[in-house]
Amino acid sequence: MHGLHASAQRLRIAALALGMMCLPACTASQPREEAPVQEEQTDTLPATLSLIFVGDLMQHQSQIDAAMRKEGFDYSASFRHVAQEIQKSDIAIGNLECAMGGKPYAGYPCFSAPDEFLHAIRDAGVDVLSTANNHCLDRGSKGGLRTIHLLDSLSIPHLGTYPDSARQAATHPLIIEKNGIKLALIAYTYATNGIKATPPFRVNYIDEKQIAQDIARAKSQQPDAIIALMHWGEEYHSLPSKAQKTLADKLFSQGVTHIIGSHPHVVQPIELRTDSAAATRRLLVYSLGNFISGMSANKTDGGLMVRMTLEKHRQKTTLKHADYSLVWTLRPAHNALKDYSLIPPSHIDSLQPSAQYLFRRFLKQARTLFEQHNTGIAEKEF
Repeated sequence: MHGLHASAQRLRIAALALGMMCLPACTASQPREEAPVQEEQTDTLPATLSLIFVGDLMQHQSQIDAAMRKEGFDYSASFRHVAQEIQKSDIAIGNLECAMGGKPYAGYPCFSAPDEFLHAIRDAGVDVLSTANNHCLDRGSKGGLRTIHLLDSLSIPHLGTYPDSARQAATHPLIIEKNGIKLALIAYTYATNGIKATPPFRVNYIDEKQIAQDIARAKSQQPDAIIALMHWGEEYHSLPSKAQKTLADKLFSQGVTHIIGSHPHVVQPIELRTDSAAATRRLLVYSLGNFISGMSANKTDGGLMVRMTLEKHRQKTTLKHADYSLVWTLRPAHNALKDYSLIPPSHIDSLQPSAQYLFRRFLKQARTLFEQHNTGIAEKEF
């Protein structure tokens, strides 16, 4: 179960270098009752691990203004309708697309969000965050370092940016073990908006030679799955670029199991590929779109929650199930509480007419896109 300090309670993070401090191992609150085993029984029940991926977690100035209170900032409304769904999964992973650079807080183009935003993300049940995106250096390396320190202080495992090359080498790929299944996470961004890191600060950029080396290092840890979090593509394009497709194919050929994309700020198609040679299925999400943001342009006001369940049996791990849900960001202009809140389709009839119109427009456009271009995966409403 997710909740306060969920990441530290639910995940065990194994560093790739000796001497790196690990988070506490997950332990069940009650011992599991073992079923009687016949002497001739040699088989075991399969292990399963459920994951959910959410898109860009952003903080525009309008969001900061809406959350401002006399005593600080209140983001309790942001995730109230989706937290329970996030918390159903064993591991939830998101893209932190803003710096936690401290005051003065600001939105686009150089984001610096209040610390309370990260607290709200953690409390909603998000366990792991990627910081490999084009806004990670919006407050320079100093702001990037403060972001890392805040993530560490909240015991939130993260990957994509590092205080120095030693930490980068020790924790990337990021190894996560839960329910007897080991994951290797890698994450990269196409750029950082022209802002260069001040040494020794490090950012994982998309560099095919480096990625190949990282995949090889991940394989050396013998994970059950390698998941690549790619910040790529062209903004506001509903279809993946040729470069995205080419790189995805290359990553799969090198041993990546699943790919989760972000950056375009709109949803892009999802492919559930069957690899006949390896007798397995691979999930490719070109873009999750925005999760929560202050963006209101057509197609940017909603995004995806993508789920997958991995199953491990007799040392072989396969993708047992995958599905997705669409969510939409309700903005202050369309609700009496004047706050930002993520809304699932099941709540659409409770909204004001103007909000219903915009939500239905987003759903229609996204569903039309997915009907035409998705392969092997269906929507799940909650």
